[in-house]
Amino acid sequence: MSIPASIAALPSRRAEFAALLEKWAHLNSGSNHGAGLARMAEELRTTFAAAFPAAQFEELAADAPGYNPEGAKALRFRMRPAAPLQVFLCGHYDTVYAADDAFQTCRWLNADDLNGPGVVDMKGGLVTLWATLQAFEQTPHAAQIGWEVLLTPDEETGSHGTRALFEEAAKRHHFGLVFEPARPSGDIIHSRKGTGGAVVTCRGRAAHAAKIPNDGRNAILGLSAFLLAAAQVPAELPGTLINIGNIKGGSAATNVVPDFAQAELDLRVTQMTDREPLFARLEALAREIGAAHDVKIELNLWLNRPPKENHPTEAALFPEFQRAAQDVGMKPFNWVHGGGASDGNFLGAAGLPSFDGIGPEGDFLHSAREYCRVNTIAPRAANAALFLHRLASGEIAFPR
Repeated sequence: MSIPASIAALPSRRAEFAALLEKWAHLNSGSNHGAGLARMAEELRTTFAAAFPAAQFEELAADAPGYNPEGAKALRFRMRPAAPLQVFLCGHYDTVYAADDAFQTCRWLNADDLNGPGVVDMKGGLVTLWATLQAFEQTPHAAQIGWEVLLTPDEETGSHGTRALFEEAAKRHHFGLVFEPARPSGDIIHSRKGTGGAVVTCRGRAAHAAKIPNDGRNAILGLSAFLLAAAQVPAELPGTLINIGNIKGGSAATNVVPDFAQAELDLRVTQMTDREPLFARLEALAREIGAAHDVKIELNLWLNRPPKENHPTEAALFPEFQRAAQDVGMKPFNWVHGGGASDGNFLGAAGLPSFDGIGPEGDFLHSAREYCRVNTIAPRAANAALFLHRLASGEIAFPR
């Protein structure tokens, strides 16, 4: 077994990776913080351009009025677009931490774990992606693989301004690598649930609360009955998830029978075929409960990210990815289904096989407890780089 020197040297660069991660995590790039996103984008452009001066660079508009701040940009780097095998690598540089969030700085929990905003979701993944390509580019057969990197500013809010970029990229590549964080156990992702939502609006009839007999129809009670029934649907339809999110209704006057109530739901499906039964069941509940309470229940249902389903090419290559990990000294890992979505969902739905969740280990994403196991950045980069090297050299035959 021979490991190219540039890959074998990755563990010795731990301090470099830790410093870069701290630098990037201290740049607030919350999804709605336009100035912060611009600063982070410039930092990424400079860092990647210095490492890959021969790569073609494009700054792409990520316009999505109502979702993305004005001027948000995606960054694309392309190397050897005519090479026989094309690989797509991606990550997002936005985080869930707003410009005024109290969680703004990093601290070391111990010698290995860095606590900070976005350290694992997914600025640690961006460091891993960068290190992967740096090491791979110095291997002897790198010219056999062309690659494209897409770094985006809006994954946390639904990728409304960049979805088309992923769908287009899927058409011109053979395989993808998504550097979202690995599971805390070290496992990566083979499939993800699709994500969507619902706005449920209940319209009743206003009346004085003390009127006897009361001809009002309480919209809050009607909505509540619907929500309680909807929460039971996943027990009927395995593979689906429903979370009741926000609720509003009524008015400032409590002596009025409320004629309006509304709720927002988070919906998730494991397979695309789960979508229609889920939507049909919710619509049936709306009719049944509406009739029972003499109210009107209106549903606005959508699926924003299609599910990422396991692709045969992924299954064929995963043992080789595991073998590369073993050869660089990583602990054994498997792959699992993930309830959360990523931009890998768009790639999978567009037909591009990919390994997802191959970034560093960490936990407590989207909270002030978020941390990254910094010592896993170099091994994860070595794993991906050695896998690419073996594809480029022909040691791994890519399934056609």
